[in-house]
Amino acid sequence: MQADPPSPQVDELELAAGLARIRTMMRMFDVPRDLSITALSTLANLERLGPRRLTELAVIEGVTQPAMTQLVSKLEREALAERRPDPEDGRVVLVCLTRHGRDELARRRTAQAKRLAELVAELPEADRAAIAAALPALDRLTSRALGGGA
Repeated sequence: MQADPPSPQVDELELAAGLARIRTMMRMFDVPRDLSITALSTLANLERLGPRRLTELAVIEGVTQPAMTQLVSKLEREALAERRPDPEDGRVVLVCLTRHGRDELARRRTAQAKRLAELVAELPEADRAAIAAALPALDRLTSRALGGGA
């Protein structure tokens, strides 16, 4: 059996700084800015993880439970999320993404993808190939960070 080739050294600080710049760039693409980063993250987590308790969402987003309660109320007013009783325990309330919330996430992602594609198209072919080659590793990295294993 053949061993994997040695991996290149990665400067952790440089990697963290580079990924932070990408996060900042993607946030800049999120126009209009009518929703906070936490609101968008909460909606994305509801889409990815499914219905969650307020307390779980607060932990995931790193905010207090009262702050999450206010945020969910705002998302409800905008018909992006709703509270429903837990089918397994009627005393528990779950926050769920609405169809409108799912559509809003898709609309924003489409706009971001268009802006990103315009920028990527301006890069040399070698850079575009390097970005494409890095995507599977980035998927595995984010999956591990979000608790998906890999």
